[in-house]
Amino acid sequence: MAGPGDPPEGTPEGVPGGSEEEFRSVVFDESFIRAARLEEYSAQERITDHAPAVRKRVAAHAAAHRRLSVQALVMVVLIAMAFAVAIYMGVRQPYSEPASRPADPLRMTVIPLVPQGPVPGAKTAEELFEHSPAAEFGAGAAGMPFPAVYRTAHFSADQVRSALDVARNYLVASSLDPAVLTGEEIRPVRRLIDPDQLHQFDTGFDRPAADGRHAPSGWLVRFDPAKATLAADEVRVHGTLKATETGSDTLEVTSNHTFVYALRPVAGDDPRASLFTVRRELHFRFDKDNLRVGQAELTVSYLQAGPLSCGADSADRLRPLLAGQSAKSGGPAGTDPYATSGPTALCGALAASAQPSPPRT
Repeated sequence: MAGPGDPPEGTPEGVPGGSEEEFRSVVFDESFIRAARLEEYSAQERITDHAPAVRKRVAAHAAAHRRLSVQALVMVVLIAMAFAVAIYMGVRQPYSEPASRPADPLRMTVIPLVPQGPVPGAKTAEELFEHSPAAEFGAGAAGMPFPAVYRTAHFSADQVRSALDVARNYLVASSLDPAVLTGEEIRPVRRLIDPDQLHQFDTGFDRPAADGRHAPSGWLVRFDPAKATLAADEVRVHGTLKATETGSDTLEVTSNHTFVYALRPVAGDDPRASLFTVRRELHFRFDKDNLRVGQAELTVSYLQAGPLSCGADSADRLRPLLAGQSAKSGGPAGTDPYATSGPTALCGALAASAQPSPPRT
């Protein structure tokens, strides 16, 4: 018997949908319902708003998605702007300390000291040292002891010690290194110089000149290898080092040393050794960058050396008068006091008391 709503004779066969089997393919499972894009309004909403019976559910989700997308975009833009500002400020105002001022050129003076008679000589360097004012000098770097080290108003004791150490290393390299003294090397000295002064240094060695700026003898001690050679590895040294703060960011080290070398002629009839004395006063300037890299700015170099001939060119290399030799008569090349292109040539006399007095043999 047919149900209350069915046709009297039941659902006709052959009519689509006439069998339960035919509805199995359209069963609404839970995932399908959740994915539905339409949502029915409530009865109250329909009465109040006269809205359609259904609305698209996706609209709310899309609006929320759009809000999240806008917020994410704003966040990305803000981060990018902050990063760009940080880079800009880093370039315009880097966190490192301000760049130091350029180094001043080194001012140098080289004064030959002329002997009053023949240069004394002896068979051995030891005999000469023993009978000279250098008898009590220290040997090599031992003659350059460190002074007491104290902190200053703006530099720690370690920084002061570093400045003294660099100055002392410079003196060792430029006054005691055998390769430098014989003219074979300049690199041990060059590497200790402030980079701002390297152009002046290199120009002086490429084109030496007695102009107070470009004399290699202002930077280091070296002898003419065609004229003299070392008679002993030992160099006698005596002098002082002193550190002073000259500004809130500047230390100055002053060195004042006498170096005494024993030399022999490269060729000649007299093979005796003789002494050659160099008095060097150097002024070093250090800022904190110099201290960090172990380099110095040289501001003043004052050198007296003898025995030398007054007319000899001592700007490039020192050309000593050796045992038995005397200075030639005459002074340095003429100097025009009206010319302002260079310093006035200087020459001094080497006191007899500065020479050794070995026993006659």
